[in-house]
Amino acid sequence: MNKIWIVIITILICQGAIAQSTGTGTIKGRITTTEGEAVPMATVTLKDLQRAVTADEEGVFTFRNIREGNYTLTVSFTGLAGIEQQVVVTAGKTVELELSMAVSSAQLEQVIVNNKRTINETPVTVGKAPISPMDLPQSVTIVGQSQIRDQQALRLSDVVRNINGVYLATTRGNTQEAFSARGYSFSSNNMFKNGTRVNSGAIPEVSSLERVEVLKGSAAILYGNVAPGGILNMVTKQPKFRTGGEISMRAGSYDLYKPAVDIYGPISSHLAYRINGTYEYANSFRDVVNSKRYYFNPSLLFKPGKRTEILVQGDYLHHDFTPDFGIGSVDNTKVADLPRHTFLGTSWQYAKTQQATAGVSVKHRVNEVWSLNGAVSWQQYKRDYYSTERIQASANGDWIRPLNKTKTQEDYYIAQFDVTGKFKTGSIGHILLTGVDADRYNTLSYTYNQPTTYDTINIYQPSKYQQRTDIPAATAIRRLRTPINRFGAYVQDLVSITEKLNVLAGVRWSIQEGLPPDTLSLTNNARTKGVHKTDRAFSPRLGVVYKLKPTTSLFVSYSNSFAVNSGTDVYGNAVAPSIIDQYELGVKNDLLKGLLSVNVTAYRIVNNNLAQTAPFKADGTTPNNDANIKILTGQTTSDGVELDIAGHPVTGLDIIAGYSYNYARYTRTGSAKGSYTEGERLVNNPAHTANTSVFYTFTQSRLKGFKVGASAAYIGDRFGGWNNQKGQTQNYSRMIPVKGFTTVDISAGYTYRSVSLLAKLSNITNTYNYYVHENYSINPIPPRQFVMTASYVF
Repeated sequence: MNKIWIVIITILICQGAIAQSTGTGTIKGRITTTEGEAVPMATVTLKDLQRAVTADEEGVFTFRNIREGNYTLTVSFTGLAGIEQQVVVTAGKTVELELSMAVSSAQLEQVIVNNKRTINETPVTVGKAPISPMDLPQSVTIVGQSQIRDQQALRLSDVVRNINGVYLATTRGNTQEAFSARGYSFSSNNMFKNGTRVNSGAIPEVSSLERVEVLKGSAAILYGNVAPGGILNMVTKQPKFRTGGEISMRAGSYDLYKPAVDIYGPISSHLAYRINGTYEYANSFRDVVNSKRYYFNPSLLFKPGKRTEILVQGDYLHHDFTPDFGIGSVDNTKVADLPRHTFLGTSWQYAKTQQATAGVSVKHRVNEVWSLNGAVSWQQYKRDYYSTERIQASANGDWIRPLNKTKTQEDYYIAQFDVTGKFKTGSIGHILLTGVDADRYNTLSYTYNQPTTYDTINIYQPSKYQQRTDIPAATAIRRLRTPINRFGAYVQDLVSITEKLNVLAGVRWSIQEGLPPDTLSLTNNARTKGVHKTDRAFSPRLGVVYKLKPTTSLFVSYSNSFAVNSGTDVYGNAVAPSIIDQYELGVKNDLLKGLLSVNVTAYRIVNNNLAQTAPFKADGTTPNNDANIKILTGQTTSDGVELDIAGHPVTGLDIIAGYSYNYARYTRTGSAKGSYTEGERLVNNPAHTANTSVFYTFTQSRLKGFKVGASAAYIGDRFGGWNNQKGQTQNYSRMIPVKGFTTVDISAGYTYRSVSLLAKLSNITNTYNYYVHENYSINPIPPRQFVMTASYVF
């Protein structure tokens, strides 16, 4: 199998070197504004031949097989001054053009308003290759800046509610937002910022985001060890070669105050900057709980030449907040019947989180065929946490409050480099991507000698016991250092066999090395080393796209990935990774001349080698009761279908809607003690989710400048707790049923010249429901709230 892949890769690379002369000429060019910004999706026409093409995301266009002669070339784009240029074509030669379109600030705002590309026309940067979603055998969703602003998104979960099939699954201790897709949870491996992995322990700052991209299904070929279901990429705002910015103030229920500033402009003709930052203070509908955040995001864009861009960016987030495990469970079987505001922790418990990132990325177009991209980045994540936690009360409401203190620091170093080529071999087109990436992940965690329990309270009768108010002393007694190295090399090619038929094929080789964990006792300086673990895997990918017409495509794909497992087998060897197969098929449609897009996707994800507790030890007869000794047996399967609708059917109207169905369950399990139950749904996975958002901006009449909108999100019935295991000590189901719920938000606003005011009433029905993490962190959703944002754009 490996030899076959080597042959395929060799052929693909060799094809890139083949050049054929057609006896005719070629016109290639790139379109930018006078400020140096690319003009994507501009229409370029050869008037004499009545031939037209659309520029790509970088403003690049190509006319091939043009006979010798003189031609008139025109370029048009909404909001920019059109241009016209004479071109002389010579047989066997290529005319290279650099075209510049005049723009003013007012015109550029018009571009932003009118450049409504469909969801099937906007490539995701996290996909690395410049492939249009219509040509990609994979489901893609982008939530842009206009949606983020219109909905006044405060947290990433507010943005994700627009992406069907991706949902907020848990909020353990109110310390982070954990998302899932297609039956599987996202971890830090699946969360990215500007194409680089980020720690998901910090709650991201939304005000800095230009858009959020989700690549559903497998992304293993591009990023290695990622969980199935998809990846999420946050794209931050970047510098511009024109002066502008915005200052805003947001205020809302429960003492929410959030001033923000965003300024950008040129330092010279080759260097631009951008600085945005915010401060946020808020109390909560939950008693005692509050939050304070600082965020700063500077960046520089350097263009030493027309073909090269160097982007330097960084950000820093400091977040102090109250850990909050919600209202908890009673008797391990049901959610506690308590008011939404009830807080069961202490007044002093805290979590202090810091996250800093810095990176440099370079883009260089060697010529009109080949492009080089490289990036290096660093991330540091810190958390100091001390809190009561794990609310698991007895049937009468008594609860012995556990106490825990932790301190963690993670440093993450990443480097990646790839080469992209867009060329033809004969009549066959190629978009070739090949690259390598490597990262180093160091984690320091400290264990403390704080008391394991704090006191006893009754969650129903607070006066039943005298509650403690002091902060117990705690000293670090142990430090654990966990280093991980990753490396990957990949190649893929989108082969355009005909105008209607595309094939995407590729493979990645990954290695993940878990170096021996190093434990140091801070009381006697004793040191112990863990086990060295190395996982290697090939991750192939194959997809076919058939275009019934330019606005409708059918696709089918297969991809393979792996998931790293912990523990050892019965012989003491590290457990091999689980191998995951993903199958996907769908149809993408741009209807009504691009005014409406309707996409339907179906998928199956199969984890073929689920790691489970081994039934016996190495002798085959002695029962095993150690959960860290495992065997690769069993299987989970996730089947589903997703519907995406998005469009701008009339001027000023923006519509987004979606529906997803998922059936994730155990499909093969063993009979040994500790095995899962075949046919049982995976916890925290609703069968049904749905979303819709409708906003209308009045562009004429006396109501010009007014905006109204509404959005709704539905999460269906699901289970909290844990999945049941055979031979478990409990004689009751460990799964806690949770009813589905719908929340509806309404918005209204007005913009006059540079000033805008936007207000929102969220959860207008005051729905009461929860996010459930296992059976001890059950966090109520917010009640009806009001928020308003005033902003000035300059």
